[in-house]
Amino acid sequence: MTAVTQQPPLPQPATALSRDDARRLVLRAQGLLGAPDRRAGVRGVLRHLGAVQLDTISVLARSHELVPYARLGAVGRPAVEAAYWTASPSGASVARPHSFEYWSHAACILPIEEWPHFAFRRRARRAKGHRWHLMEDRERSCAAVLDRLKADGPLTTSQLGGDITAAQSASSGGGGGRRAGGGEWWDWSETKIAVEWLLDTGEVVCTERRAWKRVYDLAERAVPDALLHDDLDDSTCIRRLVAQAGAAMGVATRTDLADYHRLKAEQVDAVVADSGLVPVEVEGWGKPAWADPAALADPPRGRHRTTLLSPFDSLIWDRPRTERIFGFTHRLEAYVPRPRRIHGYFAMPLLAGGRLVGRVDPAREGTTLVARQVSMQDAKAVAPMARALREAATWVGCDAVRIERCDDPKLATALRTELTHTGDQ
Repeated sequence: MTAVTQQPPLPQPATALSRDDARRLVLRAQGLLGAPDRRAGVRGVLRHLGAVQLDTISVLARSHELVPYARLGAVGRPAVEAAYWTASPSGASVARPHSFEYWSHAACILPIEEWPHFAFRRRARRAKGHRWHLMEDRERSCAAVLDRLKADGPLTTSQLGGDITAAQSASSGGGGGRRAGGGEWWDWSETKIAVEWLLDTGEVVCTERRAWKRVYDLAERAVPDALLHDDLDDSTCIRRLVAQAGAAMGVATRTDLADYHRLKAEQVDAVVADSGLVPVEVEGWGKPAWADPAALADPPRGRHRTTLLSPFDSLIWDRPRTERIFGFTHRLEAYVPRPRRIHGYFAMPLLAGGRLVGRVDPAREGTTLVARQVSMQDAKAVAPMARALREAATWVGCDAVRIERCDDPKLATALRTELTHTGDQ
């Protein structure tokens, strides 16, 4: 007889929120409503969001740069990287980064203070014994990587001697990571598999991205001593991440809370009552929700940010949540065949007035920002779109904006007219 898992009883909502109440709570929690904390800067954005997703795509800039830009405005791009990855001060022997890279919602930059709270995931990886690849001699390969990092680290994979092409791997048979038909991604060398396994299990830390390559170092050297432990049990770790996700989202369903750091629904169920979040009812959501009590105690107010959002921005990570809050259907089409794309390769939603009112697929040609495809909700979105395009262009070093296509001819004319005021079209 199959055992039936009993769901915990649902708590009574502490308060009821309208759709607009919930939307404003979400926007403020994500740093997109009210005055930005410029003194805390990029590091403050990272600490508050709890995770900033990394991705290989770079159109205007990489996504981890676009996230603080959306909240703080035109922060210098070198300053963004420096804020994430702090080098050693002059004369110091050990680098102490303000962040580390690990698996959260996806591959993310995480505040270094959260290192202990991902112990549950490191333990789970160790218990599984592998991620995607198997090593031919795990003990020997891992020892060799650790010895090299101890002597010469921090190092990239290529500096460790671990880069290998698909052709080399196929001819040599080395690496233990080939899978028939898997393509080059699966053709990792034994060294690459080893250092990624050590990253998964916490003996090694990614302390920086250099030319988009991970830079690895020993955890004992990179993580401050007070944080370098896996003493917290799974429940403590998960409770902290659920509370952090709730604070970063403002108000969220169980599914939302689980998705933020890619937890399991049953893990959320086990800790949410003790997370400090309070149950609420949100108009039209039709599901139980939880909110940050500090957010409920201080009604959102202030200026709405007008900006273009990365498709990987945590405000719009989850499609059902985005539709529920904003009535806006968002889908990254970078991996959709070109003939089937509707809005373009890297369509960036336009946030204005606390709503998602359009999107643009941008590109750069020299010093011109090209809006390859634009769509706007209505005429009210024209001025915000022009402003957002102009600000983004200036931020990435472009001195002109050109509209290539727009799905509404009248709005296209209005947008070009609006841009003409600043010398663009």
